[in-house]
Amino acid sequence: MRKRTERKLAVGAVAVVAAVPTALVLIPWDGSGGSQPAAGTAPLGAQAAASDPRPVQQTPGAPSPAQGRMSKLPNAAPTSTGAPTPTSVPTIPPGGGNGGLKNWLPADDGAVVTAAKWANKYQVDLSVKSPALGQTRTVRVLVPSGWKARSTQTYPTVYALHGGNDTYVSWTRSTDIAKVSRQWGVIVVMPEGANGSYTDWYNGGRGGSPRWETFHTAEVRQLVERNLHAGSSRAVIGISSGAQGAVTYAARHPGMYRYAASYSGVLSMLSPGIPALLMYINTRPGTNPTDIWGDPWTARANWAAHDPASLVKRLRGTRLFVSAGNGNKGPLDKPGKAPWDIGYLSETQVLRATGDFVAAAKRSGVPVTTDFYGAGSHSWPYWKREMHKTWPEIMASIGAQRA
Repeated sequence: MRKRTERKLAVGAVAVVAAVPTALVLIPWDGSGGSQPAAGTAPLGAQAAASDPRPVQQTPGAPSPAQGRMSKLPNAAPTSTGAPTPTSVPTIPPGGGNGGLKNWLPADDGAVVTAAKWANKYQVDLSVKSPALGQTRTVRVLVPSGWKARSTQTYPTVYALHGGNDTYVSWTRSTDIAKVSRQWGVIVVMPEGANGSYTDWYNGGRGGSPRWETFHTAEVRQLVERNLHAGSSRAVIGISSGAQGAVTYAARHPGMYRYAASYSGVLSMLSPGIPALLMYINTRPGTNPTDIWGDPWTARANWAAHDPASLVKRLRGTRLFVSAGNGNKGPLDKPGKAPWDIGYLSETQVLRATGDFVAAAKRSGVPVTTDFYGAGSHSWPYWKREMHKTWPEIMASIGAQRA
């Protein structure tokens, strides 16, 4: 059967874009072979929604935070913390003003904050002039109750990455992360990721802009740590392509994050059919998809260097959580969705790729907490639910205290 899928993409989705015969790119996981999710024994906790009684599983042997440093990988972003103590702290008046930008410290490569717009005393949007991107992009930051500009206190930090066809506003728009995080002494950083696939682009082996990995793991990190009291105890979470980015960053920078969570992410980029799917997804006006990671055959080493399943051994010591639905109509889906809706079709591929990642982790002895919750589409209601399930463990992993 060769049904055609419309060029319509739910916000944040790992979706198939443009009209394409679904049989060519959609290869459902059938519960057999290496794609089968690995079962474990230890529950995550009693956070599951009442509508989803399925247990959350964990492979044995919970890790301690990683202490290792990154070995050389292609297009590796800088990892230097290089976080000097400010000699003059930025004056940041919540509710307005430019945040005393003359006192803000730059990142190592010269990235600077050019504007700081406070929505209230807990949320600020930073305009970051980025050498890595060659342009200015926005980063939304949530600060905890009691946060003060003139303070030496630092806070554990959660980096929350958005999905494709979305922006830095997605987490505060589509979840209650602002309300949830305010109950804890934690900073939440939500950087712009555009459709950059969370990597420094290959560009035919030449490298160069855009360098999204460098922007996120070096420039943004250094700016919030040097100016907004973000600490070195970090977690990274993401949905859809941001979920892939979260686990990739944790693998490429061992020890940078104590916890990494993937909510519906493609975590095995080299599984059969997935390279073609990713190339197809990234075929957009003005974009050559081979510029991102290269050709998946001739530049396979670069693909492997950004593939969570291929890098899984480097995740030993990072607490890992992965979840996905099965692409069937679930309790949080809007009534009237057609069975061939892209939110259902794309989640079948997410489940398959996530299952392959978990199988690779099991073979390598890397513990992973999983929640393969069954019915559900590739959409925010499920990701919000997963965030609520995992939030207590995220806070425990990075040592955040209740406010």
